[in-house]
Amino acid sequence: MSTHATVSFDDEPLILVDSDDTVTGYQNKAQAHEGGGVLHRAFSIFLFNPRGEVLLQQRSGEKPLWPLFWSNSCCSHPRRGESYQEATHRRLREELAVDTELDFIYRFEYHAPFQDIGSERELCSVYIGRLDDTQAIDVNPSEIADWRWLSLTDTDALVATHGQAEPPERITPWFVMEWQRLRSDFPERIVQLAL
Repeated sequence: MSTHATVSFDDEPLILVDSDDTVTGYQNKAQAHEGGGVLHRAFSIFLFNPRGEVLLQQRSGEKPLWPLFWSNSCCSHPRRGESYQEATHRRLREELAVDTELDFIYRFEYHAPFQDIGSERELCSVYIGRLDDTQAIDVNPSEIADWRWLSLTDTDALVATHGQAEPPERITPWFVMEWQRLRSDFPERIVQLAL
């Protein structure tokens, strides 16, 4: 399913929203991430396998924000006129060449600056799904530098030591926030998928 084509563009319009997810306008991706950022719609996906592992990806070194940082399985933005359902499944195909049923878990707002380059300021919807062993992952190198399956306990340890290890493992701030919330507030949902 993957064409390995470029699938992210600085001029693609992001959906600007308020804290209630009401659309307030549109702005291109590069501008929406400048300075302190402008609040926009986003989504994060966590994929699990039958061996009790979660898929992590290392972001492409070409990305202006958090290049080569490890993060959750897939994350991006809905495009103008696109529903969350359409956007999440599109992005799974574009980045990983897979698709699967996804369950919405929760939505949260966060702001995270990256050095003096820009910021993420997102109203982010978090989804979980399961991949079986028949689905072959074929990553898009314009989006993903590397990937790995990691056990739940090893992921817990990675997140718990974020910023403390020497040298520190480079992981994205939204991945840390989302994983902590999934494990504290929705542990049964994770266990069901990772069995």
